Amino acid sequence: MPKTTPDRRQRGDDLTRRERGRAAREACPRSSHGAWTVEEHRDEVIDLIEEQSSERVQELIGLRYERMGASPFTFYRGSAIIMAHDLASTPSTGIEVQCVGDAHIANFGIFSSPTRHLVFDINDFDETAPGPWEWDIKRLAASVEICGRDRGFDPSEREDAVRACAKAYRKNMARFAEMRELDIWYAHLDVEQTVGQFEEELNGKQSKTLRRAIEKARAKDNVRAADRLARCREDGTMRFLSEPPELVPLDDLGRFEGADSAEVARRIGALYASYLDNLSYDKRCLVNRYRPDDIARKVVGVGSVGTRAWVALLHGKDRDDPLVLQIKEAGASVVERFYRAAPFSSHGERVVQGQKLIQSTSDILLGWTGIELPCGRTRDYYVRQLWNGKGSIDLEKIGEEGLASTARLCAWALAHAHARTGDGVAIAAYLGDGNAFDDALWEFSQAYADQNEADYRLFCERLLS
Repeated sequence: MPKTTPDRRQRGDDLTRRERGRAAREACPRSSHGAWTVEEHRDEVIDLIEEQSSERVQELIGLRYERMGASPFTFYRGSAIIMAHDLASTPSTGIEVQCVGDAHIANFGIFSSPTRHLVFDINDFDETAPGPWEWDIKRLAASVEICGRDRGFDPSEREDAVRACAKAYRKNMARFAEMRELDIWYAHLDVEQTVGQFEEELNGKQSKTLRRAIEKARAKDNVRAADRLARCREDGTMRFLSEPPELVPLDDLGRFEGADSAEVARRIGALYASYLDNLSYDKRCLVNRYRPDDIARKVVGVGSVGTRAWVALLHGKDRDDPLVLQIKEAGASVVERFYRAAPFSSHGERVVQGQKLIQSTSDILLGWTGIELPCGRTRDYYVRQLWNGKGSIDLEKIGEEGLASTARLCAWALAHAHARTGDGVAIAAYLGDGNAFDDALWEFSQAYADQNEADYRLFCERLLS
């Protein structure tokens, strides 16, 4: 067959996809994405937070509310369910992707690829599920505005950052639309190269925000995790430290949700065995070279506080060859609740398969598991290395330029995820070359930041007073 034949077919397919994207502007004008009317005293959305809490470890709910109550920004980080509820009523083009589901700016960062290169990408997948691409970019853009308010930046500085985010998403989606499918899949943000490009744009001025994150990522590996979280006893065994409520070794936990420590250990052992069964053969061979030392309950994050999360300490050749795995509960996605169910057998599998779909290079030990409880219910989990070169951007100290640069990186990662899993050609055609969508995102981000502050005030009145 002549080489030109598939090229013509590809051009025809792309033309149809572009037409689909442009046609979507008629039913869903780009300017419509800017609309949001702030409502006060929304008791029904605070009820959603309490509903989530009812399914979590009750002794940790106070800590969850404390962390969410620190500021409007931390409240936003912990209330993905509220925004999913709100986004379900906003305009949509009908173009579906694998949504991140909780794509706020603090859920992106640096981690180590399987080749030990540092890359920048999405790093939280608890809520991932099929959904509208607009939901993710709206949550990201609003988080940039809310973060800027938290840092005390003036409106023009916040606008620059939000527009940088919107423009980067639009421009990169256009680039991905021109790439071959396999090239899109292989694309990634090499951290050192990207920081160098940013510093060239800053006329050689060092990007302190990103440089600090790089150094932090380089230091966070399994050896560092074991040094930070565990100690060697006189008999030579490694045991987790006791730092309640954030870190509680199983031996110190006592009864947990009606089960004694022996029963909890048995259940975690069953989870681990199921995890091994779900790994590919080569990864199972690798993990089987490690031997278990200790188990602890570990509290993580802001929005995740109260979910059941465990850490397992293992060793390979000797005690200087540690592996620290996190076994974290996976519940229903907020996207699933307000859009549609994901096509996976369990929530653990949903998280793992969703991560592999949208992240450029995933943890080689990523896997899912689950266990049937005495009550007949099944509880789903996923497993990953606790620290795998993970480095987050210090948003509490970030400057105006750092916020804009970080927003651009996040937008690249989000566009990449959407191009891998959805119709990037149609999305790019819908967005177009002008600033119409950028303008709409700026308008929406301001209005939704106001809504977030109103909801935060009510949250503090109802759950913190």
